[in-house]
Formats: sequence, C-alpha cells, structure tokens
Amino acid sequence: MALFEVPGWSVPDAPASMSKKRKRPANVGDQDKVQSAAVNLDKLMNKLAARSGGKHHRKEIGTFKNQERHRKKERPQPKKHEPQHAVAAERNSGTSDPEPKAKKKKKSRDAAETKPDTPRPSSSTRSPPHSPGATLTSLQHGMKQSLDGARFRVINENLYKSDSSQAHAMMREDPAVFSDYHKGFRQQVESWPSNPVSHYISALSSHPVRTVIADLGCGDAALARALIPKGYAVLSFDLVSDGAFITEADIFGHLPLPGSEDDGDDDGSKPGQGHGQVVHVVVCALSLMGTNWPNCLREAWRILRPGGELKIAEVASRFTDVHQFHSLVKSFGFRHRSTDDSNTHFTLFEFQKVGRKSRSEKEWRKILAKSEILKPCEYKRR
Repeated sequence: MALFEVPGWSVPDAPASMSKKRKRPANVGDQDKVQSAAVNLDKLMNKLAARSGGKHHRKEIGTFKNQERHRKKERPQPKKHEPQHAVAAERNSGTSDPEPKAKKKKKSRDAAETKPDTPRPSSSTRSPPHSPGATLTSLQHGMKQSLDGARFRVINENLYKSDSSQAHAMMREDPAVFSDYHKGFRQQVESWPSNPVSHYISALSSHPVRTVIADLGCGDAALARALIPKGYAVLSFDLVSDGAFITEADIFGHLPLPGSEDDGDDDGSKPGQGHGQVVHVVVCALSLMGTNWPNCLREAWRILRPGGELKIAEVASRFTDVHQFHSLVKSFGFRHRSTDDSNTHFTLFEFQKVGRKSRSEKEWRKILAKSEILKPCEYKRR
C-alpha cells in the first residue's frame, strides 16, 4: 500500500508530459507530400539494396538523405509567438527587419553629422546681471531712490559733523562717496522751489566779462560749466577733482591761490587788505559744512581782491541767530550788504571785503572756535 493511499480514494497517474516538439505548420501540405514520397522512396531503395547488396545504391541513398537534411536546415522556421502568415510573408518577400533598422541608424547618424553644432554660451556671451541702466519698474525705481536718498543723508550728516581733513581723507579712500553724495544732492534740490546755484549763475552773468570767480565747495562745478562759455574765469575747488573743471583742495585749509593776510605795515596798526589777490568774487553755495567751517571765511578774505564780493547761500534751518552769523563774518574783514530769506529752504547773504588789522594766533583761535553758530544738518530717523 502506498504511503498516501486511502481506501476509496484514487490518485491519478502522473500527467502526460507535454511535448516540447513544435507542431508542423498547417500550411506546409506540399512539404508533407514530398517528405512522405521521400520516405517511400527510401524504403524502396533499402529493399533493392538488401537484395542486390550493392554499395553503390547505399551511397546514393545516403547522398539523398543528406540533401534532404540540408534542405530542412535551410528552410526558415516560424519564430516563437510569431504568426505563421508573417513567416510566409517574410519568405515570399525575401527581406528581413535588420536591413531597415540599419538604414534608420545610418540616416540618424547622417542627420547627426549634418546637424550644425549649437555653440555653448561662453562667459562673454551670457546675459549680464541686472545693471543699473536697465529699465526699472515703478516699485524698483522708488526703492532705488529711497536707498540713494538714505545714503545721501548718511554721507551728508557725516560731512557736517566731521572736520574737513577727515572728510578729505574719506573722499580719497573712496571717491565714489563724492559722486554718491552729489547725486543725492541733485535729487534733493529738485524738490526745492529754486536752486541757489541757478540763482548765482543768473546774478553773475551780469558781471563784466573776465571776472574771476572762485567757487568754494563747487560740487559738480555747475557754475563753471555755465559761466566759462560766456567768457568768465571760474576756479572750482572741492574735495575730489574731476580732471577738468574741479581742482582738489580742502577749502577749510589752504587754497592754491595767491594772496596774503598782512598789509605790509611794520606794526599792523592800520587796517589792510593784503596783497597779490586775483579773485573778484567768492561763492560759497551750501558749502560751509565741516566743524571747522569758519576757516573758509578766513581763506575767502585772503584770496579776494580789495573790495571783492563774498556770496553765501546756506540752509535756513541751520541758523540759530542770523545776527550772530553777520557778526562772525564781519570779524574776518567783511561788511554786510544784504540778506535774502525769502526762500523757504536757504538764505542768501552778500558781503564785501574791507580792511582789517592784524591779529594774533590766539585771537584767531577764539574766532575760529565759533562754529556752533551754524547747526549741522540732521535728518529724522525713520
């Protein structure tokens, strides 16, 4: 009794093995007939060979069988899972797939060879980053103006609260500070009812031609650019030179112009106006900025010809007492001629050089220490 045999139960025999031999195509009837005829002929030849015992017939039979095997090998067989009608079509056409694929590959290679190479963008041809000259939206333009205005206010306040030598050193270390400051200054002036430089261009245009004008703290030298073509000699000084109109100088130090402070008398008891001056008019348009600004008035007196003019325009909010300012300017050797405070943003002053007596260095230090008469410009923190 088998190990798993149970009475009343029966286990079927092992399933018949599936033949792996491929079935002969149904559409090869003519081939079957040829093969059956060949088999019958083979049997007949074997009988004849057995009877005659001749070797010649066996050789012919072997040759016929080899030829038949060779024909079977050459006959194309249908591929697995391939429809038989495809095999027949392939046999009739006499073509196969590899050739078209090769042609396709060749065409693709030819196309790749004939296709022009696309040059990669080099560092010189790449799109540059956003530049300041590019078109800005209204929001970007407003933000840029706010940033420029903030930078101008910071630089402006530093110039008012520092000594001129410190400001000069700052400009030398970074000349961009000078351009940034005056760029912001131009934007600031646009909101004013009038520009004091424009006022002086108009006023000085009525002076005789060849009048020598010294513009102290000239900024971008707008006065020189407007008056020199008209025949006036304009000497422009500021902390940074532009290589054309502006001469670099500390206007609160010593200007590179001729002129002396003494009158040549031995005892200095008589008032004098010095010697060697060439300047007819000195202009200080919003330029009395440093903590040592009174030195500029002393230099203005030194370089002015006798009876020369001193024109001052200053921010109106800086004055605590206008009369004190008049008194201080007079102490340097000037006579007050007029004051124009009709403008809401700045005040205009006219002075004329007069003779003065010689002073000791102690007396000069006392006069020059009165810089608090003009308050520095300060801006509210936002």
